[in-house]
Amino acid sequence: MIDIIKAKEAFKNYIKNYNPEDKKIALKIAHIERVSQIARNIAKSIGLKKEDIELAELIGLLHDIGRFEQINQYKTFADKESINHGEFGVKILFKEGKIRNFIYTQKYDEIIKKAILNHNRKKIQKGLTQKELLHAKIIRDADKTDILYISTFEENKTFYNKEDLSNEKITNEVYQEFMEEKLIDYGKIQSCADKIVVNFAYIFDFYFNYGLKYIYENQYLKKIYKRHIFLDEETMRKYNLIYETAQKFIKDKLEENYD
Repeated sequence: MIDIIKAKEAFKNYIKNYNPEDKKIALKIAHIERVSQIARNIAKSIGLKKEDIELAELIGLLHDIGRFEQINQYKTFADKESINHGEFGVKILFKEGKIRNFIYTQKYDEIIKKAILNHNRKKIQKGLTQKELLHAKIIRDADKTDILYISTFEENKTFYNKEDLSNEKITNEVYQEFMEEKLIDYGKIQSCADKIVVNFAYIFDFYFNYGLKYIYENQYLKKIYKRHIFLDEETMRKYNLIYETAQKFIKDKLEENYD
């Protein structure tokens, strides 16, 4: 039912329309390929059957399909400043009919659609079927795992549209949401420093052990933390507390899951 090799070939054909020398395009291609593999690994780690493992991998391949036109048209990853890339991806795949380039059967269309629509929302919508909810959770975990990888290694200019972040400040509302162990409301983001806090806050929204364990073992939080020094004393104080809180949360969560 799912030919993942064919789907990967279709993905390669799709991205031929975009410039691989553009660092944002290159970043997104690599991100999608990693997320697809992470989603597959999560599905295997929770004991799913082959059909769902391959479906998780396919959703990983398709989850950010809207990003390429977003970058092409708006030159940014910021949905707030452009378009909702999840909704745009669903439009490309289902309204424009491109989904059939990746999978011939309509059997999984609603699951794929709901997973893509929910992968970048603050919360998963209510009313999903059991399988729709499962795959929405898998892609959210896979996506966030790799965003933390990107935050660890990608250059600031490509990821934040700004090279020097030292003069950035963490706003009070974003700081408060983090300290309450909440995902950050994207509408409250005012600075690149806030975007860094958003990345730390992703740890509060993991459903499965695989991603948290991977992040902890690879020390992504520590590596992200060490990348940034802020000149504003209050921002640096907040940043230190955010890092300490995040490290404690992820360690406690893993210990709790292994108890």
